[in-house]
Parts: sequence; structure tokens; C-alpha cells
Amino acid sequence: MLHLIDLNDWPLQDVTDILNLAKNIMQSPDDYMDVCRGKIMASLFYEPSTRTQMSFQAAMLRLGGQVIGFDNPVNSSISKGENLKDTIKIVSGYTDILVVRNPVEGSAKAASVFSNCPVINAGDGGHLHPTQTLLDLFTLLEEKGTLNGLKIGFCGDLKNGRTVHSLIKAMTRYQGNQFYLISTEALAIPYYIKEIIDNANCTYTEVRSLEEVIPELDILYMTRIQKERFSSEQEYNEQKKVYILDKCKMNKAKLGLKVLHPLPRVDEIAIEVDDDPRAVYFKQAVYGMYVRMALVMSMIRQEKIPDVSIDGEYRHVPCTNPYCITQQERYLPGLFEKNGDMLTCKYCDQRRLI
Repeated sequence: MLHLIDLNDWPLQDVTDILNLAKNIMQSPDDYMDVCRGKIMASLFYEPSTRTQMSFQAAMLRLGGQVIGFDNPVNSSISKGENLKDTIKIVSGYTDILVVRNPVEGSAKAASVFSNCPVINAGDGGHLHPTQTLLDLFTLLEEKGTLNGLKIGFCGDLKNGRTVHSLIKAMTRYQGNQFYLISTEALAIPYYIKEIIDNANCTYTEVRSLEEVIPELDILYMTRIQKERFSSEQEYNEQKKVYILDKCKMNKAKLGLKVLHPLPRVDEIAIEVDDDPRAVYFKQAVYGMYVRMALVMSMIRQEKIPDVSIDGEYRHVPCTNPYCITQQERYLPGLFEKNGDMLTCKYCDQRRLI
């Protein structure tokens, strides 16, 4: 189990164990109220969050543990120029587990290199969000009863949507799932995600219209257009309000459809949809607390984590992704996985030729 940076790094049985434990905790929460007594979790949030941050804090408190950390780097030594390595080295010496959210891609992997305790990736830029994926999987199990044979539509900002990237990667590990990728051309899914789908022998269809495919779907995963990921106001304005789920579109969907959303929403789901029993995004957020209780409890209980190796043949090779953590924290060594004549950055998944 070790760290949780990318959920696909975990054996599928470990994922199943977390989901089963979350179910037990949800059914009998009093049985787990003291399992983390005397333990401390550090919550290091370099960018704003409501659900992820608060559900992690609530999870640790309900397990009997305590929480330290920050929700704004301005209130820490980061504002004085402290680098990621030093922050992680110091804080991991105080705590039993670290939860890190950072707007820079690959930052969670970098944190794991220097941490003295388990690290949980709570979102690294537009890259991955594995704990959201765990709660999404739990929601699908609770609401649909299976993780296999589903027709899943992802709608909105698929380029920058780390929740989308993580969930697609996870769902390719189960049987018979089909993906409908609904976005504008400018916000299309990254190539490496398509490659993961292809390598898993799953099928996907790229479309521009939500109305075109909503009658086919078992799951609709809506996402907001992420203003903070755009380089200019003009680029954002060209994409916002392109996809809005409303009552009219819901009338065309299956009775068994389930609508998920990682939240927060802006205007991509009309308020009128909230009263539709097929809308489960508020339940989805509550499920997240139980999943994070199971995750924190399990990771704290594991044996002492081994050091993450930073030695390798390509440690002096630069990553070509301008948003990679290695572009900001220049002391970090290159970490790459070689496949043929391609190198894949282990921080951010960017690919480059050797």
C-alpha cells in the first residue's frame, strides 16, 4: 500500500479492501471511533478546497485522531520561500500521515520522495485525484451495485479534470466498461488517458454533444470548467456554459442513470436537477468521508514505509511538461519509466522521446 499517489499503482485487492472497510465503517461508525487515538494527520493544502480538506479532517477526528496543517500557503513558511522538500521533511517528522494538495502536477510524488510517513495525494494540479476516485468507486458500488459493464459519460473539462483522469484509469481495471468523452475540442481528454483506455482493451467514444449520448448512459460524471486552469479570462469565457445538465436533458436519460459530480459546481448542473433521485452528487460527497476514514486508518496501520528511490539512469533528463513539479523545484531528480523509445515522467506522466 505504502503511499497513495496514483490509485493504479495499488493492487486491485488493496482497492477492494478499502471499499469494503468503508462500507463497514459507514454501517457501524461507533466501532471505529478510537482506532487512531494518539495519531496525528497533517493536512497541507496549497490551493483552496472544501470537500476534500474537510472530509479528511472529519475522517481523522471521527477516528479519534488529531489534525494539524494549513489551508493556505500564505500562512506558512512557504510564503518566505521554503521549498517543498523542506516543508515535507519537517512536517512529516511531526505526524503519522500527510495529506497534500498542490496545484503543481507531480507534487504528491515529489512529496513522497522526502516524507518520513505515508503521503496521500489529495490532488496535484490537473493530473490526478486518487482519493476522489476511491469515493467515486464507492458511490458506483452503492448506487449501481457493480463496477463492471457500465456505460460512463464524462462531460466538461476533460483536459484539466484530474478527477476524470483518475476515475477513467481506475475503471479500465474492471471488465466491460465503455467510456463516452463529452467535451469541446479545446478541453479534450489528454492523449495518455486514451492510450491507457486502449491498452486496457476498453472502448471510448469522443463526442461534442451531451444530448447525443445521454440516453445511452448508466453513469454521467459532470465536471465544471476549471477557471483556475486557464491562462486567460478570454480562454475561460470561450468554454464556460457549453455544457449544462438540466431537467430537459434528464428527461431523455434512463431511469437508472446516476449523476455524479466531484463538486464544486458552478453552472454545469441546474439547481432543478438536485431534486431528481438520479442525482447522487451530494451523497457522493458524504460517502467520501467514510472512504477517507478507511484510507487513513489503513495507511497509518501499515509497516514503516521504505525510502522512495531517486536513483536512475535518467535522473538528469528534464521533463518537457511546463506544469511538472520538476520545473518549479529544480533540485528534484528526473524520474522516468522507459517504454521503447519513450520516457514517461513518474511525477506527471508526461511522455518524451529518449
